[in-house]
Amino acid sequence: MAIHTLYPAERGNLRLSFEYFPPKSDDMEAQLFDTVAALSVFDPAFVTVTYGAGGSTKARSLTAVQRMINDEGFANTAAHLTCVGATKAEVDAVVDEFINKGVRHFVVLRGDPQGGIGARYEPFPGGYENAAALVAAIRAKGDFEISVSAYPEKHPESPDVAADIDTLKRKVDNGATRALTQFFFDNNDFERYLERVRRAGINIPVVPGIMPINNLAGITKFAGLCGAKVPEAIVTRLIHLDESPEERVKEATHIAAEQIVDLARRGLRDFHLYTMNRSPLVAAVCDLVGFERMAPAAAQSRSAGAAA
Repeated sequence: MAIHTLYPAERGNLRLSFEYFPPKSDDMEAQLFDTVAALSVFDPAFVTVTYGAGGSTKARSLTAVQRMINDEGFANTAAHLTCVGATKAEVDAVVDEFINKGVRHFVVLRGDPQGGIGARYEPFPGGYENAAALVAAIRAKGDFEISVSAYPEKHPESPDVAADIDTLKRKVDNGATRALTQFFFDNNDFERYLERVRRAGINIPVVPGIMPINNLAGITKFAGLCGAKVPEAIVTRLIHLDESPEERVKEATHIAAEQIVDLARRGLRDFHLYTMNRSPLVAAVCDLVGFERMAPAAAQSRSAGAAA
């Protein structure tokens, strides 16, 4: 098994960010903010809150973002936005609503086709045609942080990686300041992609998206829809552990930690973790890598300062 813990001197200025999704019920809301509290001890540089296609989670996203900023102390909470299922005026109104809630960081995505992943994408009548156009509209409103998506294994709708990188460059030319990648499991794929991105003259941070594997069957199906792959070596390590949940979690922790450590040793300093609104596996990964936990008093002061 690979070395999966960084030495103190290697940890340097590593930074974490976490993705959450808005809750659909009171019970899910409690779980979300229990997770936020549990992971806040790792002092993330920012957190993001997703947004359903066509504004399907608009109210819940707004509420979650507002609570993140005002109650949980995450001033740099990023609100996701998509172009799907809304006119430009409707999207602009949502942007303004987020800004009025204190948002200064957006994650701008085109969004999945209204017919679902795999369906043909068609811009909404009178809407923004793609993420690059929405980036330009938000940039025109002010000096915001704007993160966008990137795909180390190519977006499933792109004809090739070169086209994918051209799309990323248009977003950067229109004002994007950071790219957050789709999850991947082969660091060589990411390194090859990053080399091509840099050769294309794209110099913004490209932050690897890390997905700890809570459920092998679920992540394999999701990866297939997203154009990502789960290497056979990872499948082999997990597939026989379905009936041994403690061992499965331990092995999944090692897999994600090994990926982060290897990327850090290749020079990456920022990591974006997809939490699925669950803290145990993500926290175990962060601990195994060697990310420092804030003292309880410091973590509590973040929320107290927000509430003041």
